[in-house]
Amino acid sequence: ASMNLAADFHNTKPRKVSTGLSAFTLMELLVVIAIIAILAALLLTAISQSKARAQRIQCANNLHQQGMALHVFLADNHGYPMVYANKNDGYPDHDRSWIVQLEQVGFGISQPQTNYFQKGIWLCSSAQWTTNVLGDPPCYYGYNCDGLDSSSTNSLGLGGRYNRVSHIRTPITESEVVVPSDMVAIGDCFDGSIILTRAHLTELEKYGNTLTRHQGRANVVFCDGHVESPTLQF
Repeated sequence: ASMNLAADFHNTKPRKVSTGLSAFTLMELLVVIAIIAILAALLLTAISQSKARAQRIQCANNLHQQGMALHVFLADNHGYPMVYANKNDGYPDHDRSWIVQLEQVGFGISQPQTNYFQKGIWLCSSAQWTTNVLGDPPCYYGYNCDGLDSSSTNSLGLGGRYNRVSHIRTPITESEVVVPSDMVAIGDCFDGSIILTRAHLTELEKYGNTLTRHQGRANVVFCDGHVESPTLQF
């Protein structure tokens, strides 16, 4: 039995091992590269859209907090912040805007930090400015100062009435806004000023990324505190 096993062992031929390697043809390689490129483009687009959506939500949250501060101001003063406070209202000459009024009264910060309107809830991370921007440094949110009428004596906005003789402003009272849910208070600023500007898109585009900032939308908070993101028309 042992001899038979030894004979069988020696008579067994080794199996042939294939040394040939299968490889992609040039056409197959090009197809794979094209598919990878398409998938990468789709992935980058999805990531970009998700980032823009998150920035728009963050901006809307900023305006929501500003709307809450506005109601604190209304509770204390029974009137809306003026676009510029009078010199005898206790604000420094270099900073009498509606923003510092909300910062001090609405948010209760008596001593705002330097350039506070460029930080925190006053900063929109989506905004990109050009050299044509009006503010230096620019503001990211504008106040509905004039409404539909740019007249400084009889405006239809919240900026206050201005007396050309006494050079004194008087605030718009809370009761004068008949339908707060229809009255815009604060919104995305597209020219860097402190005023919510009404203008054609072609004019606003020279100041920055007007159309792409929030995917063709603008965040606004109304006098009743609710926030909307309407599409840009003007």
